[in-house]
Amino acid sequence: MSAVTTTRLRRAKARDESEPANDRGIVSDFDRKKPGVRVVMAVVHVFLALGLVVAGLGPIIWLAKAAITPTQDTIRTPLEFFPNGIKWENLAQAWTEVHIDQYFINTLVVAAGSWFFQLLIATTAGYALSVLRPRYAPLLNGAVLATLFIPSIVLLVPLYLTIVHPPIGQSLLNNYLAVWLPAAANAFNILLVKRFFDNLPREVFEAARTDGAGPFRLFWSVVLPMSRPILGVVSVFAIINSLKDYLWPMLVLPDPAVQTLGVRLPAIQSQTELGVFMAALAISTIIPVVLFLGFQRVFLRGAGLGGAVKG
Repeated sequence: MSAVTTTRLRRAKARDESEPANDRGIVSDFDRKKPGVRVVMAVVHVFLALGLVVAGLGPIIWLAKAAITPTQDTIRTPLEFFPNGIKWENLAQAWTEVHIDQYFINTLVVAAGSWFFQLLIATTAGYALSVLRPRYAPLLNGAVLATLFIPSIVLLVPLYLTIVHPPIGQSLLNNYLAVWLPAAANAFNILLVKRFFDNLPREVFEAARTDGAGPFRLFWSVVLPMSRPILGVVSVFAIINSLKDYLWPMLVLPDPAVQTLGVRLPAIQSQTELGVFMAALAISTIIPVVLFLGFQRVFLRGAGLGGAVKG
């Protein structure tokens, strides 16, 4: 191989390595400019977009339609749009007769309490392990990490016995604290927040201590304002876990008057007309939809989780 050919190959290799990875794809820039390729790509993009819309919004739209459709129409022609009119009474019956309003409020209370206690424990524990750093911090960090290797089903019976016969006070059955307190002891959230705090600039902490800030003032005025991304991530995890949890709330909240939608809806399914039950399901989807709209930046951009990992 001649020296000229070798030089050209080296230059081409260097040029390829210098190009950003984002510019590379299945179709090159030269082919993308061809009319036939552009038409095919446009058709593929439209097809994928419509498929995502149908897969993502289709079930929600059908549920909204079934919520105001008579039961017989839903059973006979589930894909037709209102063949015999709209039945708005389904929503009213689900809200009043099935008491979805009460279960809806219970769900909000349980989710709000779980969010508050998980955020409180995760931030304070992460602050103690990462910023305050006592001498026994490595031992505590190892103990918290070790709890992640214990299956949750193994802890179910002892945790339930602790709720029924707590060391101090009376039984916590039918008390929302029985849901909030175990949810607060979330080792994953603690380690996630600690990792984020580890990457915060220590110079800011030292400057705050020099200005006379104590541990509480440092936590409240310095650490928390710098930790908004990780607070959003923990909030999303806490609320989602609260909404999808079924077994534990069913065990510690046996009274229907204090149960959540996730626990109560399967129990009333066999006792409720299909149209009314669909209306109840549609009402229950309001919470996750509002949750997604409120935290869509965290979901779509992933900025909070990236900050938690990279700082």
